[in-house]
Amino acid sequence: MPSNYNLLTYTKYGIYCPEADIFIDPRRPVENAVITHAHSDHARRGHKKYIAHPLTVQVIRHRIGSGVNIAPLDYGKIININGVNISLHPAGHIPGSAQVKVEYRGEVWVVSGDYKIENDGLTEPYEPVRCHNFITESTFALPVYKWKKQEDIFGEINSWWKANIRQGKLSILTGYSLGKAQRLFNNVDHSLGKILGHEEITSINNLFISAGLNLPPLETITRKISRSELTGALIIAPPSIIGHKGLVKLMPYSTGFASGWMLHGKGWSRRGTDIGFALSDHADWDGLNYAVKETGAENIYVTHGYAEVFVRHLNKSGYNAFELKKLGNEDTENQPKDTQLNLF
Repeated sequence: MPSNYNLLTYTKYGIYCPEADIFIDPRRPVENAVITHAHSDHARRGHKKYIAHPLTVQVIRHRIGSGVNIAPLDYGKIININGVNISLHPAGHIPGSAQVKVEYRGEVWVVSGDYKIENDGLTEPYEPVRCHNFITESTFALPVYKWKKQEDIFGEINSWWKANIRQGKLSILTGYSLGKAQRLFNNVDHSLGKILGHEEITSINNLFISAGLNLPPLETITRKISRSELTGALIIAPPSIIGHKGLVKLMPYSTGFASGWMLHGKGWSRRGTDIGFALSDHADWDGLNYAVKETGAENIYVTHGYAEVFVRHLNKSGYNAFELKKLGNEDTENQPKDTQLNLF
């Protein structure tokens, strides 16, 4: 194999495998796409054919359209496209999230997508995958980002909820609708009181449940529910609800926001919420370094976040590290070919 050969390259469409004529989390419409998870910055509209984990399939159909041409692929199952073996492996980010392993003639690449190392009790835990080349995110790739244990964060959340109950306040806990909200619902103390969800969240919960995820049903809050029925309750909602004029009728209440960005200081006050909980679905500094080490990769490509900082750190630590955008030429077309794949 030529020394300048790359099984994966980087174009303006995203990460591309020419041998299989398939993109991973492409940014623009393409013929064939493998999707790591269903967050909108990874799973976009317009692709002709999609491949994703079965849990991700359900959410993509919900968000993009039931008629989308998408094939489910379970963790660890290998499909072969033009001699290239492609498989999905748990990323631990959100339910259904996956790393993509691409293997051809003995060369192995892994595209991590987004991932976290800690087992959240709901998502299939992160699985290190040995490879020659590893493409990693770097959302929180600064030494200041080190997460507390999940049990400690939920201890803080439960204490906040208890305090609100004593003060006669409704608790409104916000987090991203896909992934974070399910993690919140699964891990808060259900014995404290009634838990309800915004319809945007319960609809995704129901999709996951129908696809086999072990998650209890979550009641949807509606206008028919009186304020008196919500005494001592916890509502799980998307962050966009903060400041909504409809919340006036729910007073008195306290709002909380669960996100890794809540780690430092009073960041939550700028978002209009009363308190923040540093609960992230991404790997922290130690987690990123652990993931890189466990792959045994010769080359590390970094994207999505503090890429330049993390590359510099990895190079000082003895790795061959590069920013992903330097893998290939982002300005090249590399548009999808008219290849017909017998997968769907």
